[in-house]
Amino acid sequence: MSILVTGATGTIGSLVVQGLAAAGAQVNAFVRTPGKRSFPAGVTEVVGDLTDVASLRAALSSVRTLFLLNAVTPDEVTQALVALNLAREAGIERVVYLSVIHADQFTNVPHFTGKYTVERMIGSLDIPATVLRPAYFMQNERMVQQTIQNYGVYPMPIGSTGVAMIDARDIADIAVAELLRRDRELAPSPHVTLELVGPERLTGESVAKIWSAALGREVTYGGDDVVAFEGQMASFGPSWLAYDMRLMMAGIQKFGMHGAHGAAGRLQAMLGRPLRKYTDFVNEAIAAS
Repeated sequence: MSILVTGATGTIGSLVVQGLAAAGAQVNAFVRTPGKRSFPAGVTEVVGDLTDVASLRAALSSVRTLFLLNAVTPDEVTQALVALNLAREAGIERVVYLSVIHADQFTNVPHFTGKYTVERMIGSLDIPATVLRPAYFMQNERMVQQTIQNYGVYPMPIGSTGVAMIDARDIADIAVAELLRRDRELAPSPHVTLELVGPERLTGESVAKIWSAALGREVTYGGDDVVAFEGQMASFGPSWLAYDMRLMMAGIQKFGMHGAHGAAGRLQAMLGRPLRKYTDFVNEAIAAS
């Protein structure tokens, strides 16, 4: 039996596919568009859509374990609930679900509350699953890297409460470890929730200083104006997503985004190595630009 990876062409999903393949697992990569990404040797590409019940049912019929990753879309909750119901129908008792940290706290943020709804389904139906709750991805910074380098401004209004940003590669490595653990166990193991956080709390000002040091010139923090941020986001993306991101940033400013005490240490113990730091990510991003 194999592991089905949804979102297999995205930032996290593609890394999960690579990690599983490197570990010798039998991997089915669920994709909407065939040939969009080149996968490692031995990975089976399965074409379908999370909104197409027939294709998803077929994809789930021959696997033992499911990695469920839903993109932030207006029908994200429907996709996830349909996938989990079909997984139960297929007898799948090994699931790793990618949620978001503080899903139960950022109650007015659509994609947070959506993911918390999925978590509630997993809990209420006692689905044997690992729920991964990552903080803000370092790789999200790629969409503003050009602004930072060209204009000397860090534009993400993350405030001063503190965000424990985590590298997407660390998220994927934890996901791979949990998928392999569940897939190899003789019997389904109990529900687990893991907060995925980086090793340091970052603020708008501290992030700007890190970019300044890496670039060798001053980068300033653009401030906490989430209304202006929404306007900028809406200029190159859907208005519903821009508003969702505005609400998320307001929540980050109010509550921060960091795990419980010891969360980072537990992840490092699982990985057997230190978590990647933001400074390292920035230096890599600049070198690659």
